[in-house]
Amino acid sequence: MSVERIQQQFRDSAALTLEALDTLAVPIAAAVDTLFSALANGSKILVCGNGASAADAQRFAAALIGRFERERPGLPAVALTTDSSILTAIGNDFAFEQIFSNQVRALGHAGDVLLAISSSGNCVNVLAAVQEAHEREMVAIALTGDGGGAMTDVLADTDIHICVPSERTARIHEIHLLTIHCLCDGIDAMLLGED
Repeated sequence: MSVERIQQQFRDSAALTLEALDTLAVPIAAAVDTLFSALANGSKILVCGNGASAADAQRFAAALIGRFERERPGLPAVALTTDSSILTAIGNDFAFEQIFSNQVRALGHAGDVLLAISSSGNCVNVLAAVQEAHEREMVAIALTGDGGGAMTDVLADTDIHICVPSERTARIHEIHLLTIHCLCDGIDAMLLGED
C-alpha cells in the first residue's frame, strides 16, 4: 500500500470537509433547531438508513439516548434499523421497501422528526419513510449526497435537506458522520448551554 495513496485519502476528506463547511452550516443549524424544538415539546426522533447509513442512524440514536460528550438525561430517539424481527417480518410479509415506512406509521406522531439518511438520496425504503412521515405530520431531515437524488422530489418545503457536495460514497459518509456530531453537539448546547 502506498503511503501517498493513504495521504491522498486524508487530503480528499479534508478538502471536502472545508468545501462542505460553507454549504452545510446553515441547513445543519436549521436541523439542530428543528430537532431541539421537537425534543423540547416532548416529541421524539425516528432515524433510518441502509448499510453504513443504518450504522449512522444507530450512532445518532445512541448519542441522544445515552450521551454525546456531556452528561444529560436521555432524549427520545429510535433507530428504525435495529430490530431484526421487525425488519425481517415487514420485509417478508410486505416488502423491503416498507421496512421503515411501516415503523414510521406505527411509531410516528405529529411533531416527531424523521432523520432520513441516504448517501445517494435514492433508497426506496428511506423515501417511503419520508412520505409516511409527511402523512403523520412529521418534519423530515434528509442527509444525502451526490445531488440528493430522488429525495429532492420527495421533501416538502418544511423539511430540511443536508446534501453533501460530493459523488464519492466514502466522502459522503464521512461528512454525514461529522453532521451527526454537529447535530448532537448543537442539541446539547441548546439544552445545557455553550461549554
